[in-house]
Amino acid sequence: MKGKWKKSLFVLSLAFVFILAACGGNSESETSDDSNESGSDSGKKTIEFMHLWPEGSSKQHHEIVNNIIKEFEEENPDVKVEVEILGNEQYKEKLKVLSTSNELPDVGMAWPAGFLEPYVSGNMFASLDDVLEGPLKDKFVAGTAEAYQIDGTTYSLPLELNITPIYYNKRIFDENGVEVPKTYEELKAAIQTLADNGVTPVALGNKDRWTGSMWYMYLADRIGGPEVLNNAINRTGSFEDPALIQAAEEIQELVDMNTFINGFNGLGNDEAKGYFINEQAAMYLMATWDLPEWTTNEDNPKEFRDSVEYMKFPTVEGGKGDINSFVGGPGVGLFVAENSDVKEEAKDFVAFFVEKWGEKSVTDAGVIPATKVNTEGMELPQMYIDILNDLNEASNLTLYADVQMSPSVAEVHLDMIQALFGKAVTPEEFAKEQEDALAAEE
Repeated sequence: MKGKWKKSLFVLSLAFVFILAACGGNSESETSDDSNESGSDSGKKTIEFMHLWPEGSSKQHHEIVNNIIKEFEEENPDVKVEVEILGNEQYKEKLKVLSTSNELPDVGMAWPAGFLEPYVSGNMFASLDDVLEGPLKDKFVAGTAEAYQIDGTTYSLPLELNITPIYYNKRIFDENGVEVPKTYEELKAAIQTLADNGVTPVALGNKDRWTGSMWYMYLADRIGGPEVLNNAINRTGSFEDPALIQAAEEIQELVDMNTFINGFNGLGNDEAKGYFINEQAAMYLMATWDLPEWTTNEDNPKEFRDSVEYMKFPTVEGGKGDINSFVGGPGVGLFVAENSDVKEEAKDFVAFFVEKWGEKSVTDAGVIPATKVNTEGMELPQMYIDILNDLNEASNLTLYADVQMSPSVAEVHLDMIQALFGKAVTPEEFAKEQEDALAAEE
């Protein structure tokens, strides 16, 4: 299963010509009231919807969701949408808890590949093939919806498409005489200069662990090429491949160079992002779901937004990686619970939401949707246009490692990432623990 959709994912960039021709989480639970002002609920059917875009950390996403719900309720006066909002990590944990008693919300958010497997094997997610072949037929960029298929059946529909650049503060670079690095050696030199000048080089919140995984993934790609990590996961290769061990060694060298913000293993991603937004760190590696932060989010000072630019992860001398190879892929998608009492209404809501998201996410937030959108005539931030160009030129997209893995192996991977960054394990131990976990599932 994984091999089939990953092959299509690697060539996603070939399907992106339509774009030019024409996201992290809060730690607080919230309940949305804005979208539910529909008067008496008597006789209405209720769709329970759980998502992971709190207003505090994902303002524009949050507002778009509320607007879509309001439109849906206006067009469907016999339906009410009740919303629960959780930050990213809380969301994942609550979904696990709800699944143990098979009490999932009618509609929620999921990730592709390994994340889906236990929910699908437990018969908890409904097939959305009828939605994909009905109101959303031919709406998606090639390869995106396929990432949510298991054995040919679609169990979630993607909202976003992402690549992961390094954002940097040009003003901080200029003040410290740092040029934008194109090679990994130049990146390390820039890090050393910044650290020597008392500037925190990189904001990283590795309490969430997947944030550090992306640094490791890029080093694995740049050293061993785009297949080495995928092969270790799909068992045609090994985590003890020399390139993967070297990538782990490089992570610990970066730690020794004081690359990352103090206390990074105890900081959540939103906390780390705050350091970058407050210009207390020069760089921040994160997926393009955060594009609105640097382009359209007026809560962030214009002077700061104007100073943010981005770079591709640099190449490693002698490595097999390509500068146009990205960590990325489809972002979150919407599922419908198999045991929902309002399954048909929930499917109608998902179809409505996906289509409206494709329209509003571009114009209202500057987010790259998974659906085809004609951007001709739209006034878009230059960074957004540049990202679209990079998508067109992408030679490879490697889906986030923890998403590729089964949940149990993903936990081992994420724990080992945190241990690696904390220097609690050697690179060899880091590799062996993951190799053993993967081998145990064969």
